[in-house]
Amino acid sequence: MTLHQAPRRRRRAARRLLATSAGMATGLLVTGLLTAPARAQSGTDASPGAPIGTVARTVGDATFTPGTCPRTADPIAELNGARCGTLAVPENRAKTSSRTIELGVAIVPAVAATPKPDPIVWLAGGPGDDAVGEAKMAIDGGLNHDRDVIFMSQRGTYSADPALLCPNIDEFNGRVVGLVYDAPSTERLHVDATKACRDKLAGLGADLGAYNDTQSAADYADLRTALGIKQWNLYGISYGTHLALVSMRLHPEGLRSVGIDGILPPSKSGSADTWSSFRQGVDGLFKACADQPACNERYPNLRATFERLVRDLEAKPVTTTVTVPGGDKPVKVVIDGGTLVNWLTSATHTAEAVPLSLDELAHGKPQRIARQWAGWRTNPKGIGVVSHGLSYGVFCSEWTPYESKDAALQGVQKEFPSFPRSVQAQAPLLTFLHPDCDAWSVPPAERSIRSVTTSDIPTLALSGAFDAQTGADNGPYVARTLSKATVVTIPYEPHVVFATSKCAQEIAVSFFETPDAPRTQCLKTLEAPVFETAP
Repeated sequence: MTLHQAPRRRRRAARRLLATSAGMATGLLVTGLLTAPARAQSGTDASPGAPIGTVARTVGDATFTPGTCPRTADPIAELNGARCGTLAVPENRAKTSSRTIELGVAIVPAVAATPKPDPIVWLAGGPGDDAVGEAKMAIDGGLNHDRDVIFMSQRGTYSADPALLCPNIDEFNGRVVGLVYDAPSTERLHVDATKACRDKLAGLGADLGAYNDTQSAADYADLRTALGIKQWNLYGISYGTHLALVSMRLHPEGLRSVGIDGILPPSKSGSADTWSSFRQGVDGLFKACADQPACNERYPNLRATFERLVRDLEAKPVTTTVTVPGGDKPVKVVIDGGTLVNWLTSATHTAEAVPLSLDELAHGKPQRIARQWAGWRTNPKGIGVVSHGLSYGVFCSEWTPYESKDAALQGVQKEFPSFPRSVQAQAPLLTFLHPDCDAWSVPPAERSIRSVTTSDIPTLALSGAFDAQTGADNGPYVARTLSKATVVTIPYEPHVVFATSKCAQEIAVSFFETPDAPRTQCLKTLEAPVFETAP
């Protein structure tokens, strides 16, 4: 259960797509080109002039040790030549007897011969994705132009020790394509998988209540001091924006500037806001079709067509069989109203095909949507790479304790009053969240975790107009209390614009050069996608 399960695509020179959390490209174990001198004593400075990440150092309870690069699931060429190591920190800083955990660190050097002294730290999406596995995205976008870029495996993620992975949940999420998405029987199986995951991780000694934003923000603050860095910058995508905003509030020291992309404000994260984001993203896509004569003539009133399909399919699901790319066995797919909502949440990443796909479904041809849905959900690369321990640690301590089921229901009824109650009960990509969290059983975070972030740290708030996961209105929302915020919405782009838009990349890179005046002229050159149409 992560917030950016979507395919990544490439379209035109100015557009490059973000991959599904389940199928996120991660990479191969790489040996860092570094030395490993004896550990410096607590409080000593790194060797003058030594590249960041080449000197061992202990500050308080945290120790950075140079070493080999973190493990990754697939090769990542961008990590060749990275300086690497581990950060050791307490698992739970509130307990004096807490065990120590280790977080993998990879530092990709700047392209410039003389890098700026303030590196950029990449905060991954999810919650549950490993930042190290997202190195290609960051480096392809040019973030290391004149600054080192630091990737650390957030606690519990793939290259951390322990890694709180649960392949049984990933495998079940693949099986769901053949089940009625929001049926009570599916819920029971879903919660059973969640409980089995929890029991396994707890049995291995994990303190599950310690995997949250408060501890993670402290990990990054410790990394900065352990690396001997006076000032650095943050760039968070999707859930990483949630962590960035918490870090700005709890650990503002040393933060020169912060970029947030696909914004998830901790103060209102939950099912109701997810429905609002879904409405914004799909309405933006439908409007773009309506504004394009060929699309509007062939597929008039897409919004009404979509909402009618949700109602009809929830009452009478369609079952078909497809073969997915790379697979040789037929896959049974059930499309009900809940499936269609979740498919469209991710399909905004392939916006050009959405009107045609919905039209085919409306005319009794479900195969295109079924093949795409099954391809995303059954991708074997998505098994055993997402940290469900971190996902549920955040959701179940920071979200569900502060949003009732009634509040979530009121949110969807405001946005989609015509949806059947069974569809309204499950927010997109957050299916069965409350019963899952009942099974996960961790203490709620302090209520202050929901506080609005107030700061004068220069902030770039980026959103995509087609983002159906974290709506574009979250940019102006967070900027109300960020006195030096620049808010930019990239038209025609989905969730996490840095991954899909060359323009967004240019804006982000220019922001770190001059946080008070990022260059946004490229916005004037952007054009709407050309939607696919059938005869």
